[in-house]
Amino acid sequence: MKILIIRFSSIGDIVLTTPIVRCVKKQIPQAEIHFLCKSEYKNLVETNPYIQKIHLFDKKVHIFEQLQTENFDYIIDLQNNHRSRKLCRKLKTPHAHFPKLNIQKWLLVNFKINRLPNIHVVDRYFAATKRLPVSVKNDNQGLDFFIENEDYEKINAYNIPQPFITIAMGSRHKTKQLSLPMLAEICKKINHHIVLLGGEEDVEAANYLCSQVGKNSTNLCGKLSLRESAACIDLSKTLLTGDTGLMHIAAARNKPIVSVWGNTVPAFGMYPYMPQCPDNYHIIENTNLKCRPCSKLGFEKCPKKHFKCMNEVDIEQIINLLK
Repeated sequence: MKILIIRFSSIGDIVLTTPIVRCVKKQIPQAEIHFLCKSEYKNLVETNPYIQKIHLFDKKVHIFEQLQTENFDYIIDLQNNHRSRKLCRKLKTPHAHFPKLNIQKWLLVNFKINRLPNIHVVDRYFAATKRLPVSVKNDNQGLDFFIENEDYEKINAYNIPQPFITIAMGSRHKTKQLSLPMLAEICKKINHHIVLLGGEEDVEAANYLCSQVGKNSTNLCGKLSLRESAACIDLSKTLLTGDTGLMHIAAARNKPIVSVWGNTVPAFGMYPYMPQCPDNYHIIENTNLKCRPCSKLGFEKCPKKHFKCMNEVDIEQIINLLK
């Protein structure tokens, strides 16, 4: 049996598919698991032992012809957008999608009416396995993220003082990030060494933060691959993050998480998924705002221009949790 699992992007969403990958492979051992994602996210799945073959989506590559030759028996569509649905139809393969609940999300964002079920998106993903010949059940073992020894070696080469706390500097959307002055205030009141993680776009902000904190910090923004960042989180004591992909990677490694939420809300079902360690993460959010959530994704800047969802969170609570 050949099974194709589709999730084009992004970091957190692909990490959240790992319970499906693991459970399908373990509960249907004879199945050959294939995974389709965008080429820039290959490193998220290439070390996953439950995946036998990876297919990379690229606008320059005619992925349909490539997939057609595989003769899949079943497709699990965990993207469920027009492109993935069109691909399923063209392949003429039995398939199922997971419920995205876009109407319910729209009601919550636009009218603050919450009709969303209190179910994590991982559990919603399992609806896409319903037409398989074997009933696949969630084993409640949480997320997977596989790190290689060379990734740890790269982090150890920096000789970071132990114990240290990692901070996820960046996010695709600015309204999911704490402001630099707030981060500086938090870092100055923590006795542990601070390691800043992010991409090249976060280097300037991280340099500013290091100038405020002093020698008690290490800026690794733009210096690490995604797996190396995961290794750094795995070696750290705690991760301070917004609603980011690194938050889900930390959850996959069962690391303590302090997660600060801005314009998005946990009700969307994308909070840290840690069924075996539910006390290992803490969510900090400003629940006293009528304008929140203002988006299911995020913005470059606050639509109301006050950014109270982040600027008015309890910094002392964050500091006490990190301590």
